[in-house]
Amino acid sequence: MGIFEAVMLFCFGASWPLAIYKTYKSKNPVGKSLPFLYLVFVGYASGICHKYFIACNWVIYLYIVNLLLVGIDIVLTKYYLSKNKKST
Repeated sequence: MGIFEAVMLFCFGASWPLAIYKTYKSKNPVGKSLPFLYLVFVGYASGICHKYFIACNWVIYLYIVNLLLVGIDIVLTKYYLSKNKKST
């Protein structure tokens, strides 16, 4: 089943670099939902815990990459939200 999980993670993970790039270039995270990003972050962290403690295999690396990408998106979103609030 690892290959199907890997395809799912690859497909979900393909959107994060684009989201990060868009936030970085526009410097305006309007329309982004921090609660949603946190929920996705917790989901990936849970997947990592499952792979580490119960069913360790190579797919854990895809979870880690996705977690890092979502983490970057969270940091950028929080940064630009606070920066935009200060400038208004």
